[in-house]
Amino acid sequence: MAETISMPKLGFDMAEGLLVRWVKQVGETINKGDVLAEIETDKATVEVESSASGVVLQLIVDQGTMVPVNAPIAVVGVAGEVVSEQKTEGGKQQVG
Repeated sequence: MAETISMPKLGFDMAEGLLVRWVKQVGETINKGDVLAEIETDKATVEVESSASGVVLQLIVDQGTMVPVNAPIAVVGVAGEVVSEQKTEGGKQQVG
């Protein structure tokens, strides 16, 4: 069964983070604890680890998007599994 990975709260007062870069892409195998993405907060750039093992089925937000804490960012599951999570418009795209 697919598991949704959410934007983690990386600091006490963190409300959102900038998804700088996806380390894994759709179709790639990932293990629990592997780095999935890089997130930038107001204090640092941090690697976000996957909380699930399987195949990256969907990247919900684009690179360069501000994402609220706990918002879904990716879906990990079994290869060939169909996911219903939709790309969100909730994040704010950063310009240049």
